[in-house]
Amino acid sequence: MIQFSEQQIQTIRQRASEETISQLIKDNEVVLNSDTLVPSDGRATWNLYYFCPEHGVRLTWDRNKPNSHCCPVDGKEFTGEPYDGAWWRWLNGLNAKACYDLGLLWNLTGESRFLEKVKEILLQSAKYYPDYEVHGGIPYNGPGKANAQTLCEANCHLDLARGYDFVRSEFTAEERDYIEQRLLREGAEFLMEYRTDQLHNHEMKINATIGVIGLILDESRYIEFALNTDYGIHYQLNNGCTEEGMWFEGSIHYHYYALQALLNFEKMAYHTPYSVSSNPNFLKMLKFPLNLVLNTGDFPRLNDCIAGQEKITHSHLFEFAYAQYPCDEFASALSSIYQNISRDNIDALLYGVDNLPKALPLQCRSIHTPQAGVTIHYDQLQNNAMLLKHSPYGGEHDHYDRLGLILVRNGKEILPDLGTTGYGAELHYGYYKNTATHNTLVVNQQNQSPINPTLLHFSDSPICKVIDTLADWNQPPAKVDSHTIEQWDNASYQNVMFRRILFCVGDAYIEANFIANPHRQQLDLTYHVRGTHFELKDFESCKNPLNGPLERMTETHILTSVQAYNGHYDIEGQQPFKQHMRFDSPCDVLIGEAPDNPATSNLAYTLVRSDAATLNTIVLHDMSNSDGDTTLSDVSWNDNEVCFSIIQQGQTTAITYNLHSHSLRVRA
Repeated sequence: MIQFSEQQIQTIRQRASEETISQLIKDNEVVLNSDTLVPSDGRATWNLYYFCPEHGVRLTWDRNKPNSHCCPVDGKEFTGEPYDGAWWRWLNGLNAKACYDLGLLWNLTGESRFLEKVKEILLQSAKYYPDYEVHGGIPYNGPGKANAQTLCEANCHLDLARGYDFVRSEFTAEERDYIEQRLLREGAEFLMEYRTDQLHNHEMKINATIGVIGLILDESRYIEFALNTDYGIHYQLNNGCTEEGMWFEGSIHYHYYALQALLNFEKMAYHTPYSVSSNPNFLKMLKFPLNLVLNTGDFPRLNDCIAGQEKITHSHLFEFAYAQYPCDEFASALSSIYQNISRDNIDALLYGVDNLPKALPLQCRSIHTPQAGVTIHYDQLQNNAMLLKHSPYGGEHDHYDRLGLILVRNGKEILPDLGTTGYGAELHYGYYKNTATHNTLVVNQQNQSPINPTLLHFSDSPICKVIDTLADWNQPPAKVDSHTIEQWDNASYQNVMFRRILFCVGDAYIEANFIANPHRQQLDLTYHVRGTHFELKDFESCKNPLNGPLERMTETHILTSVQAYNGHYDIEGQQPFKQHMRFDSPCDVLIGEAPDNPATSNLAYTLVRSDAATLNTIVLHDMSNSDGDTTLSDVSWNDNEVCFSIIQQGQTTAITYNLHSHSLRVRA
């Protein structure tokens, strides 16, 4: 066995609790208690097709119903493709996971039923695998054989290979040769053929799987390919991280997905010459996102993040990381993970220290990251937070929301980032991934073309903090060494300039927006609030005028040709939320409702609409959670500066900001 020595296995056996063993059995009971079923052909497709197209939630998978797939929200049944192929992909994943988990269980308990099930899965997989036809068609992805994308192939082979390592000694020499030639080597050769020359979390997983198979088979050609070729693991680490340690794709979920792949390899290689721990970006990547936890207790759902993936559940990373590199950050990560759940899991058993130190869970804090392009302001006294996204374009898993905004009031998201749903569901490309469903500027209801924003100024004064950013579509388009599909409209954003300045003053966040629109396109400054509109007496009901993602908006009302608007929203469990808006030229204000995530409830949308050649706005977000009111007054703009006053609890604060020198004057 490559993963553990006999002495290590003995220690693991002694540490294993009845709860851990019981949970492992429960997690695999579908495979363990059913006839072994490995598809005889490559009928499996993509697990992300297995989502309800209406609600965007994962369908209920039933081992006994390969042709019937139900939505857990309303029980609606779906049949045929793409659901049937996705059902088989799910089964392939369960078989591969069981191969690893049951192989471990056999080592812990010696029970023959675990060994026999692993042997059946491996021998049947080896029987069919070479004859599976290559198939695919998944956006952005190479093909598969057992599955429909190269990534899924790597995921399944990783668990099959590690499971084989657990039980290898129990096969005859003939059986070992059969599995190693027809399954492991066949899989590694396929992955090497279809690994793509790009920076990507997929390539990290593909590399890791090839490397693990290389370690198990003592095949140096596989290990060298996985580690040291262009687009191998070290290349990905060296070129795919910002200086601070953020994975270039800009999604915290995919940041940790890339790390999961890396640690799958490292857990087998860390006592060998092939360990990747010497790469300086290894620890940076593990540590950096821990700085981005919001006061919701979760990570922000930046870019592609399916609902639920923002949760801090990464014991598979931090048990190993803390044991190898004990530090306060990893101790706090584990404290967050185990706040409400037991520590009885495989990674704690196999890699964790006996006793974790006492540590506070991860806390929200203010952070400014110029290269990663994420700025968080946290008001600990009021428990309010603001996140501004000014990150460089990250490719496939990015969303088209430069200078997007998230606001959290007293631990509750008020202006959320919705993340997304399963990529096979219409709501992913049709709704969640688009500019129009983010708190930013939308032109012609089209997606922003890729741009790398400019950070103009940042100051952290105790009275008024300022973050000044610019998205300028006069600049060359952003490029990334990663395959993308064009899902934006260059023409709509041609020569548009969008400058967004955030001022953090007390319990108010004030944004000054300056938009150059030389071709007189339709501008929509967009806000969606996790609440409901009220006080609509001046609005007129109207037919929804929008196309694209917000075509699905309902309850639309409009207020025409105004230069001021005060928005009021009912918020469940909190005081109403208020926005105070001022515009330098007449605008329309369109409001309505459109889906939250999951799409079982709605958000309250507000769009500030204009086709002026220039548009300047001030928007005050009142973050106070009390009956008092924070108001905006004395607003003025010119080419050199922006001026405004805010009144909080009877106290007036006047702000003047020079747009060229970035100097700030504050008078209380």
